[in-house]
Amino acid sequence: MLLSRVLSVRQVLARCARKSQPGCGLLHRTLSFSFARPQSLNSGEGSVQPTETGSAQSQYRDTVLLPRTEFPMKLTGQKLLDREEQIQKECGFAELYSWQRERKAKKEFCLHDGPPYANGDPHVGHALNKILKDIRNRFEMLRGRQVHYIPGWDCHGLPIELKALGEQDTSQLSPLQIRQKAREFAEGAIARQRAAFQRWGVMADWDQCYFTFDGTYEAAQLKVFLEMHNKGLVYQDYKPVYWSPSSRTALAEAELEYNPEHVSKAIYATFPLVTMPPKITSVEGLESFSVLVWTTQPWTIPANQAVCFMPKAQYSVVKREDNGQLLLMATERTSSMAALLGTKLLSVATFTGSQLEGGMCKHPTIPDKHVPLLPANHVTMTKGTGLVHTAPAHGMDDYSVASQFKLPVECLVDEDGKFTEQAGPELHSLCVMTEGSAKVISMLKEGGALLMEQDCVHSYPYDWRTKQPVVIRPSKQWFINTASLKDKATDALQKVRILPESARGSLLAMLDRRTYWCISRQRSWGVPIPVFYHRESGDALINKHTVSHVAKLFKEKGSDCWWELPMETLLPADVLKKSKAGPVTDFIRGDDVLDIWFDSGASWAAVLEESDSRADAYVEGKDQIGGWFQSSLLTSVAVRNKAPYKSLVVHGFAVTEKGEKMSKSLGNVVDPDVVVNGGKDSSLPAYGADVLRWWVAESNVFTEVQIGPNALNSARDNINKLRNTLKFLLGNLHGFDPRAQAVDPKQMHYIDQYMLHLLREFSMKVTDGYSEFDSGRVIRTLQAFISRDLSSFYFSIIKDRLYCDPEESLGRRSCQTVLEEILDGVTRCIAPILPHLAEEVYLHAPGHEQGETLFKSGWIKSSSVWRRPGLEEAVEGGCAIRDTFLSSIPGKNAAEYNLTIAIEPGLLFELMESLQEEPTSSFSQLAELMMAAQVTLTSALPRDLPPDTLLKHGSFLINLEGGVIREETAFSIAVVPTSASRCPRCRRYTSQVTDCLCPRCQNLVTQTQ
Repeated sequence: MLLSRVLSVRQVLARCARKSQPGCGLLHRTLSFSFARPQSLNSGEGSVQPTETGSAQSQYRDTVLLPRTEFPMKLTGQKLLDREEQIQKECGFAELYSWQRERKAKKEFCLHDGPPYANGDPHVGHALNKILKDIRNRFEMLRGRQVHYIPGWDCHGLPIELKALGEQDTSQLSPLQIRQKAREFAEGAIARQRAAFQRWGVMADWDQCYFTFDGTYEAAQLKVFLEMHNKGLVYQDYKPVYWSPSSRTALAEAELEYNPEHVSKAIYATFPLVTMPPKITSVEGLESFSVLVWTTQPWTIPANQAVCFMPKAQYSVVKREDNGQLLLMATERTSSMAALLGTKLLSVATFTGSQLEGGMCKHPTIPDKHVPLLPANHVTMTKGTGLVHTAPAHGMDDYSVASQFKLPVECLVDEDGKFTEQAGPELHSLCVMTEGSAKVISMLKEGGALLMEQDCVHSYPYDWRTKQPVVIRPSKQWFINTASLKDKATDALQKVRILPESARGSLLAMLDRRTYWCISRQRSWGVPIPVFYHRESGDALINKHTVSHVAKLFKEKGSDCWWELPMETLLPADVLKKSKAGPVTDFIRGDDVLDIWFDSGASWAAVLEESDSRADAYVEGKDQIGGWFQSSLLTSVAVRNKAPYKSLVVHGFAVTEKGEKMSKSLGNVVDPDVVVNGGKDSSLPAYGADVLRWWVAESNVFTEVQIGPNALNSARDNINKLRNTLKFLLGNLHGFDPRAQAVDPKQMHYIDQYMLHLLREFSMKVTDGYSEFDSGRVIRTLQAFISRDLSSFYFSIIKDRLYCDPEESLGRRSCQTVLEEILDGVTRCIAPILPHLAEEVYLHAPGHEQGETLFKSGWIKSSSVWRRPGLEEAVEGGCAIRDTFLSSIPGKNAAEYNLTIAIEPGLLFELMESLQEEPTSSFSQLAELMMAAQVTLTSALPRDLPPDTLLKHGSFLINLEGGVIREETAFSIAVVPTSASRCPRCRRYTSQVTDCLCPRCQNLVTQTQ
């Protein structure tokens, strides 16, 4: 009989859940992980024991097949920690990655590890990231793919250098001494982080990691640098960069943090017009006026070279009512300026910006210096006056104007953020951000050029390492021309899958804002830029011959050799000859090192395999949108015209349960080591690694991820409830060998076949969840399956058959076969998330040899044979009838009632007949499903029903051939209290005499005596 699915499992079970009765069937349906404990299970799924103490009951206790297992219900404290570490050793966690790399596999899954920074102890951000990656890797390995995952560390950079040196005076140290201290510090941080990652159960070959300070890695990085240089993408220039006085180095955009609470002294200053623009000389009354500008960086005024206007905007010369001063400003800014000045501004003349061209202004702090009025597209009308003070040395847009109009780029600020001698005696040696700004304001006031000053709270860039403000100043640096790469990078991103998709906009926006990338740093701890400079001219010597030679040396000796080896070795005669350069004595080696974002951004070239050097996935926090994701994309597109990744997964940050950023100063940092091993304070329990992993898996990682006692306690409780179910399954499989005693699905009870069908659906949902990096969906699917389909439904129904049928009976073996499949499926389902628990269960589970491990045995096994036509309709039709039955006896025990089911001849009647062939039965599959004392199946209700009979009616819709035939069948039920007595062995109401065994139990006990 080919019947299509009639009602979805969810619909049927949800409907049945509305009619709840303790101990019966489809009850208490919820997506939470609360286990319903049917009355007949008494002590719960894990430890079922009879509660009666009377002599009639106790004498048959040994004949009941109760669960037996050594699997513990709960592990806490040191026992939990010891067990997890024991599992790691017994089950070969350390060798698992190497084992799967050696086996044959049709497909590879490559997750490229973004290198964590080697500057401190492991933190919860590491846990979130590494465990998230490991869950996916373990899933892919279980499903038969060969996983390519090489952990790495980003080892260079200023934070490591600063921490390694502490308060030590670096002026007394050579670059090699600094590098040695930094290397030792980084190696210590790597060791601590690696030990933590291993303890969390992260699968990898921990003896084969990559480090950005390894010579082989550095050589691969220089190869990328060379290829980009050969394509003209790398160049040296003197232009404004973000400069950190506190670090004394240039910074890239990705190394900035913006402080929204920064306070600057904003000023309105006047630039008196000394040469009238030719196009407005004929306007009367405009013989003398001043151009009004606004800036939040007064210290840049001495470096001013021009005032810019917007060509298409409208400008007005206005007269102050209070003092008659004439000022030029954008027309649309006059009202706000009038309010700010507290006086009326009367319009004298109005004209377009283009008419201002050719005008010259007097510099407000430098006598006899005149600066031009120039058009510029970056001028806006949102703030200020619509006229922009332009200092090419101290602004990116300003520099563009200088390049267009050939203005001088005069830097008046040194590497310490102080005015140089060129700024004049009044400003020399003053810090530009503090006393320097104050002095400039004072000079403007003395010269009559200061109209107003005020505090301005605004977002300002800070050095992400030192947390100090940066300045923009020109410096001779090495750059990558990212403007020429933008279109290619944007096209490459279109082919990349991004989770969540909303992150794509941020990636594209950051890419669009980046016109060039400063890749040189003035530090010692990094990969040297392989460039030599002519002693006299300062010209750079860099080409394929010099870089290739240096890369070869780095691969053999490491980059320390840049300082260790003599120039004759770094720049040998044959290289000089190929470079058509003069003698080696004419050259000196460069002092700059590469930006660490270039270090890590070249990791695809050093780590990914040549066969298809694109990773299936990059998985990092959202801060890498402007960092590693982008530097990797730019370098890969530049060299290979493609992205280094097929998909990007962007997760949020770990925060406190209040949603606060963690900070040592606030004392709200959650230490993953304390989470796993417990704290010195007894109030901080040892949760173990699996609780930490469950927290990661359960969280919505695409937002900020909260962690704290509530989240961790919830994770622990959920795992303990899961252990309860696993213990129940293991206990009821005692003595069962699936290899010899499993029942063919075609011979199983319908309810057992139906559970295999549900298990298959469950496995497909779980597989989809893992494939989407959505382990939270996996957990929700698991919890629903256990709570709804197992605890409240299947476990309640099979109790009698499982405990009271003969041990070798077909019905019991059928049930055990399904329980073993469920145990296997659930255990494999949780394995990527809870590898320690999964392997612990596998050690207790039947059906495999000593020494076998779960992770070497594959993914969830399900078969299309488990889906049989008519199976769902039969069981779900029965569920619909039981729903009506239970609703007629709310709060009562179904086992105390006889049930008569009346269905007109047709498909539904035939389906119910497949569950109960005889008219009346207490042990049919239909009686088991109803959990009633006795069930009678008939085509019409008898007329002589007892007066206390409860009558109810319902209907069930059957779809045939995918909806071609639809048949809704009505049914009626009659419910009466049973007259039978309770059997002292099985406790069902199937005995004809009080305290005597029912026929089924009598027969079984007699045979075993």
